Amino acid sequence: MIEGTLDVLTTRYAYALMFVLMGIGIYMIIANENLVKKLIGVNLFQTAIFLFFVAVAYVEGGNAPIVPSDGSDPGLMASPLPHVIVLTAIVVGIALTAVGLALIVRIYAEYGTLREDTLREVRADE
Repeated sequence: MIEGTLDVLTTRYAYALMFVLMGIGIYMIIANENLVKKLIGVNLFQTAIFLFFVAVAYVEGGNAPIVPSDGSDPGLMASPLPHVIVLTAIVVGIALTAVGLALIVRIYAEYGTLREDTLREVRADE
């Protein structure tokens, strides 16, 4: 059991890092009352998912997915699809972060706080 765990940590460190980032992100989302910290936790979780996609797409000894024009065998090729998906997800993530920060700025301007528990109390009084 321990040998298997050490083998995974030493050979597949990207997966271990992914789980660490995912755990930190989920903890920040759940444990923090500050909305900015929650948004940072969402971004960490999102980064862990990106790392997972890239780690899964890695092919040992794989070539770029370009077929040679001379008709020779290209050999083992890596799929570009996971990388394209990650690039698209990064753009979407940046847009969601910008919208989230804009909402946070508006909430702070309206209520004067970024703490979730205080916001609930203020909204209950209205």
